[in-house]
Amino acid sequence: MSDERLTQAEARGVRYARELEGHVSWLDTFSGTALGVLAVASGIYTYLGVSSLLEDNGAMSVFAAIAYSTAVSVGIFVFWSYLLRLFPAVRSSGARAGLFAAMGVGSLAIVAMSSWLNAAALAGSAAVEQHLATTVQDYQTSLERAHEVALSGQALERDVARVRQSFQDLSEQEAAGTLSGLAGRGAVFRVLTQKSEELAALEDQIASQTPLVDQTFAEGNSILSRMRALTVEQGPIAPRSVEFSEAAVQLQGLITRLRQLSVATLVERAAQDLAASVVLPELDGSTEASRGSQQATISSVLDVLASRAQTLERAAQAVQEMAPAQEVTYTPISSADAVILYARNFVPSWAGAIAIDLLPAVLVFILAVTQAAIRSGRDGAGVEDTLTLAELRAALSAVRDMETATGALDRPAVAPPVPEPQPETPASPEQPDAPARPVSEVKPFTGGRP
Repeated sequence: MSDERLTQAEARGVRYARELEGHVSWLDTFSGTALGVLAVASGIYTYLGVSSLLEDNGAMSVFAAIAYSTAVSVGIFVFWSYLLRLFPAVRSSGARAGLFAAMGVGSLAIVAMSSWLNAAALAGSAAVEQHLATTVQDYQTSLERAHEVALSGQALERDVARVRQSFQDLSEQEAAGTLSGLAGRGAVFRVLTQKSEELAALEDQIASQTPLVDQTFAEGNSILSRMRALTVEQGPIAPRSVEFSEAAVQLQGLITRLRQLSVATLVERAAQDLAASVVLPELDGSTEASRGSQQATISSVLDVLASRAQTLERAAQAVQEMAPAQEVTYTPISSADAVILYARNFVPSWAGAIAIDLLPAVLVFILAVTQAAIRSGRDGAGVEDTLTLAELRAALSAVRDMETATGALDRPAVAPPVPEPQPETPASPEQPDAPARPVSEVKPFTGGRP
């Protein structure tokens, strides 16, 4: 028998291969259906992703989305069907490398034409909401920075008030006669009063803008609260995005107003004019000595004035050198673009979208490993040793049919037998119509030979 020619290890390998072949045959009964289901599911999500990209909702757009998703489903089914059949069947390393490269290129093509659209369908709305939330955060940072710069400018009011108070105190001292030695409201007093009034006017101007800054900042926070609510409200994302865009325009205007309310530039110009524009009054001392004293006092006042103006100018410049509020512009974005832009935040959705398209690759490798195991189990066994009982019966039946056909063709052709002639007998009395022949006309029988 054929089993006697097999070693024990080879016999186990043949049984192992037959067992695997049975499993593969059973799995083949529904593998095509499963692959079709995966392809159709991917096509459905692709349709949803394509629909989100099309601006028009007419019949042509629906037809275009259906055509694209159908092409994707067919392409996925055909591509993986080829690989499920061919990749496990090839044996050479070169052929496997070529098919593996083809599978890599095809997988990238599937991701490019389907997976990102699947991700858009799975997490498109959430990605757009993420975009809105990020934009709100940027606007909040910009608003707070603009408010901080504006408050720093308003803080210059204290510096202006301190300088004004110093000149006011000096004018009071001059009125008492402790500066120039001349009591009263003479030339020195008028110079000090002049600068004190200028600084008081600047101080009032700065103070008048404080309520505007607070009001603008409060309006900005109110708009931000509404924008935050839009990011988490229930319902379609498209109308919320439109309302969000309108609120973003209003908030951008408030941020610009806060920048304009900064008084740092105004204080800097006032500090420069403080020392440059001094109207010197006529010395009104009664004697030459008193006029000299007034002149010396005025010179000292001008030096103090220049020093205080320089200090105030540096404070204003420090405010101007602060980093301004960042320019923020809200740009509406589609769900597909949002999924790509915020891909890190939606890794599970991306994984599911790619897995539904590339899961058949795992089946390809499983079949390749199984077919390699089947071939390994059959190594060393002849064809006659691997036949099953049913295959052997079919083979024997085929051999018998062939022998029967061959025997019919080889048998020599035999002429049909010639019947022997029977001796003629005289007509019976029951046949009166038969003519009588004379005895002399009857010839003896010679076996058919004349």
